[in-house]
Parts: sequence; C-alpha cells; structure tokens
Amino acid sequence: MTTSSQIPQERKLVTSIPGPKSQELHQRTKAAVSAGVGIGLPVYVERAGGGILVDVDGNQLIDFGSGIAVTSVGNSAPKVVEKAKNQLDDFTHTCFMVTPYEEYTAVCEKLNELTPGDHEKRSALFNSGAEAVENAIKIARHHTGRTAVVAFDHAYHGRTNLTMALTAKNMPYKQGFGPFASDVYRMPMAYPFRWPGNPETIVEDAFEAFTSAVHAQVGEQNVAAVIIEPIQGEGGFIVPPTGWLAKIAEWCRENGIVFIADEVQSGFCRTGDWFACEAEGVVPDLITTAKGIAGGLPLAAVTGRAEIMDAVHASGLGGTYGGNPVACAGALGAIETMQSENLPARAKEIEKIFRERLGEIAKKHDVIGDIRGRGAMMAVEIVKPGTKEPDADLTKKVAGLSNSEGVVTLTAGTYGNVLRFLPPLVIDDALLGEGLDIIAASFDSALS
Repeated sequence: MTTSSQIPQERKLVTSIPGPKSQELHQRTKAAVSAGVGIGLPVYVERAGGGILVDVDGNQLIDFGSGIAVTSVGNSAPKVVEKAKNQLDDFTHTCFMVTPYEEYTAVCEKLNELTPGDHEKRSALFNSGAEAVENAIKIARHHTGRTAVVAFDHAYHGRTNLTMALTAKNMPYKQGFGPFASDVYRMPMAYPFRWPGNPETIVEDAFEAFTSAVHAQVGEQNVAAVIIEPIQGEGGFIVPPTGWLAKIAEWCRENGIVFIADEVQSGFCRTGDWFACEAEGVVPDLITTAKGIAGGLPLAAVTGRAEIMDAVHASGLGGTYGGNPVACAGALGAIETMQSENLPARAKEIEKIFRERLGEIAKKHDVIGDIRGRGAMMAVEIVKPGTKEPDADLTKKVAGLSNSEGVVTLTAGTYGNVLRFLPPLVIDDALLGEGLDIIAASFDSALS
C-alpha cells in the first residue's frame, strides 16, 4: 500500500513519550479544559498523514487508532483536503434548511448508493454519531407510532441523554448523568467468547433469549426499533456469530419493527466491506454513519428506506450545522479515495496481517483469551491465564508500554480488558509490521 502523505512513513522517537513540549502543552490544557474531557495519551500532534502522527517534539508515532476509526483515509488525504479547501474558498455555511447547496445532496446520493440494499432510500445529515442515532430513533418512532427501543448488552451508541440510555457501559459514560431517557430496554448480546451456554448452538440460543425477553418485558407490538452495532465497538469489538444478526433483522421485519444498524464505527470500508452488515447480506431499515465518513471532518448521517425516512413531517429533522458544506466536500473526497484505492480490499489485507501476528503473540502468552474482529477493526481480549477473568490492569500496562515506544493504541471493552486496533486503511505494510513488533514486545515486557 502506498500513501501520498508528504510525511516520511517511519517511526521516530527523539524524546520520551510524551516529550517536554507536549508536557508543557498538557499543563495549559489542564488549566483551560474541563477535567471531564479525558485524554488517553497526552502527546500533542502537529502534523499527520498516512499512518504517522508527528508531535510537537518531533516524534513520529505509528497510528493504530485513526482517531477512533475516523481517519480511515488518513489524517490529510489529498482529495479530502483539496475539496474542503475549495469549499472554504466558496463559503463555509448557509444552513441547508435555509438556503441549500449541492454538496449536501451529493453526499446523500452517495450514501443512498453505497449503503446495503437496492430499495429506494433517503438520507439526512447531522454532526455526530450520537446525533445520528438520536435521529434514527426519532424517525423509527414517528414511522411506527410506537415508543419502545431495544438495545443490547455491551452496546455503545453515544453520550447524549438518549444515547447514554442505549449505551450499556456505566463508567465513564453514564455515571452520575441520569436520569436517562425512558422506554429503552436492554437484551442479551450474542458474545461468542463469553456466551454461558453451548457454543455450538449460540445462534439459536441467543436468538431465543432475545425474542423471549422482548416478548415478556416489552411486547413486540410496542417496539419501534431494535438498534445494534453489527460489530460492537466500545463494547470490545464483539462479532456476533454468523446468522444471528440476520435472524434479528428478519424477526424485526415480521413484527413491523425498524431494524437500525449503528455503523458509526464499523462503516466506510473499515471491516472489509463498505458496511459491516454486508458480510452476511443483512439489509437494515435504517443505518447510522459518522466517523470515517469525511476524513476527519464532523459529519454524520441516517440513511434508510424512503417510506420510513419520508414519514417524518417537514422540519422534523435537521439542525443548524447538519451537513455543513465543508464537511460534505470532505466526505465526497473521502468516498472518492475509498473507491479509487479500493480500501475495502485493503482492510482485508490488514486483517490478514493482524491475525497472523496476533496469533503468534497468543501462542506465546496465554493471557490472550480471544482474537476477533474483521478487516482493519481487530482486537484481543486479555484475561488471567487459564480463565476468562478480565485483566484490565494488564491491558492498560500493554497499551502504556506500546504508547511509550511510539505506537498509538486504544483500549475498549465492558471490562476494560480489550486492546483494539484501528489503523488507517492507507497505512503501509512496513509500519503495520513495526507496530505489531512493538505490540509483541510490550506483551513480553509486561509479562516478564
């Protein structure tokens, strides 16, 4: 894989991590920014491109995080930068609801074309993944005339009041922020590594557990929507067993329930398909997108069946900044890059590299209980040897050691014991290999 970044694609450490300039900036940050805004690695970035982040001290770090799956085409993809710059020269804002512009419509046309299913679709643009999820729920409720919403264990859907209600993990997302939106119900997730029953019958058993719980606790006739991440993100990159997601979607259709796929983290080529649903041919009624959509510019969307999207009255959807023209221009550049460079195929190549190297680490260290994910959305779940007991402390230690050696890594999981890997899809093989060498050495060091 080649990258057009002007930044040399090599790791370089000239100071400790974080360096003195980053440390100085971090003191300013602590004096100016709310302590409620957490920072995982206080390394202050000055430039970035391809698979490299350059900090203010001149260190060059390998990026295995992509800003949490945002910069899939890189942090400064030429087509994103070019189109955004051109749009900045023209105008920055008019509000699409006041005086519209072509860029918004063009992004919606692309989304209608690229998202799963050949039915007639409509899209609406927003600012963030949480906002997209909120609006998807609004649309489903309006369309069905029902109010109940079903989400799953280990889910993450955002930090607004409604999306906190949908999100499963208490710390740090929900603690102290209640009460939350009502008429939200949580059901068991088909989590292969932690399913308590027979792994051979997990699809049927997990589906039965889901339908029985909905019937008893909610009543199918009261459910407006079922929302699920086809591959759960913050919950730990949980990939449900093949067939389960399709059964949930079919059950929704049979019961007049809107099936919402939250593809905020898994969308836009990240999993080896344009959208994670496609791996099983699952076609959602509504799909929410954000993160990788615009190469780092804030944009989100809800796309879905025309009859559902059009059920909402005029002015029932929108927002002052939703579908900002600069962000829309960036999205058109990002999508063009994904298509021209065949980034779904690249994601599959990245998966192959990760699976091989992570498998080697797992053979050496029995603390890796599970290797999972799809495409360039890979993870390992770390446990205490010989058990499935989560080891969050070791996970944090491995991540910290990797960071100190110039590899940006992220943790995740309901129990804080998952290392997740989200490299830019434009990263080259040499950087992937070097980054994985450091991950392996970090496990060696942490366990020595």
